[in-house]
Amino acid sequence: MKMPAAGEEEAVQEIIYGTGNSAKIAYMKRALKDIPLLITGLSEAAEKEGILLPQIAETGTTVLENARLKAECYFRLFQRPVFSCDSGLYLWDLDSGMPLSKKEQPGIHVRRQPEGGMQEQEEGRLTDEQLLAHHISLVKKHRGPIGARYQNAICLIWDEKTREESMAEDLWGKPFLMTDTPHPKKVEGFPLDRISLDFETGKYFYDLRGNSQDSLVSQEGFASFFRNFMRKNQII
Repeated sequence: MKMPAAGEEEAVQEIIYGTGNSAKIAYMKRALKDIPLLITGLSEAAEKEGILLPQIAETGTTVLENARLKAECYFRLFQRPVFSCDSGLYLWDLDSGMPLSKKEQPGIHVRRQPEGGMQEQEEGRLTDEQLLAHHISLVKKHRGPIGARYQNAICLIWDEKTREESMAEDLWGKPFLMTDTPHPKKVEGFPLDRISLDFETGKYFYDLRGNSQDSLVSQEGFASFFRNFMRKNQII
């Protein structure tokens, strides 16, 4: 990776983050603040270039496959550097240490329709409030709190010949607790953060300093991914 000469400003390369979730974009900007990349959200990029965004069916069987589907679609549209991420949520019973049943696991479809549950909204996706209500009822069923962890993946496509992807564990968030009493703070697109507690202290992440909930997705893991990619490919 080429370093700037003394007194020279470090070059910045724009890259599109394939999501319309403003909270996720803000998180990624914090994670990559020390890396010379300008993160542009999907909606902003599409509006600037007059591109109509398609609906992408996330038909993959893993978080990496879904991240790849989205990144490949957006690269075909924009023909410039783009990356997409995907997450899966896995839950377990604290008393037994055993995973919840397959039927109860959100897995790679966190906003899926619960069997025998509520009506779906937004073309098959549960709204923030529906998703929150479903997980609160799940915690109550297991007389929670229950254990939880996000598994994360990323696919980055720089050009036709250069790409990198990973679902390595250093991208995963740290284990946390899920309770049945929501915190009053709301962040659109992150409803489950309202019932997420730090595993060690039992406190709401929203009551800890700074953006403590960022630990639910590994900031350092994503920063290392981009840093290593740029160094390996001699970018900037």
